[in-house]
Amino acid sequence: MDRNGAVVGPLYLFELASSQARYLELRQSTIATNVANANTPGYRARDVEPFNKVLDTMPVRLAATSPSHMQLSAAETDTRANAKKDSWEVVHSGNSVSLEQEMIKGNDVNRDYSMNSAVVRSFHRMLLSSVKT
Repeated sequence: MDRNGAVVGPLYLFELASSQARYLELRQSTIATNVANANTPGYRARDVEPFNKVLDTMPVRLAATSPSHMQLSAAETDTRANAKKDSWEVVHSGNSVSLEQEMIKGNDVNRDYSMNSAVVRSFHRMLLSSVKT
């Protein structure tokens, strides 16, 4: 219960942030593997499933109550081969890795990780300030 007598439910923010951090780690590793195999004949670029599929299995659902809310761009922990339409080009050797596309994905991971860290830091400061008062 809080000061006003209202029942306060459990906070899942840290669990959610931890899940997204694990996802981002897997996605960055997958991107690095794609880049490392950019010249391997027949190698098919891989990616991970969207993170919102992980959110669908969690006990607390995020509610988008306004059309202006941001959409999540992260993913779950299973890798999959890119569909032909997802890949920018396939070279004569059958390799479907596009270094430009992988760099864009790497930048997305960096942005998502920075956002995740900033939200956790802010929430942590808020919790600390509420304990001090």
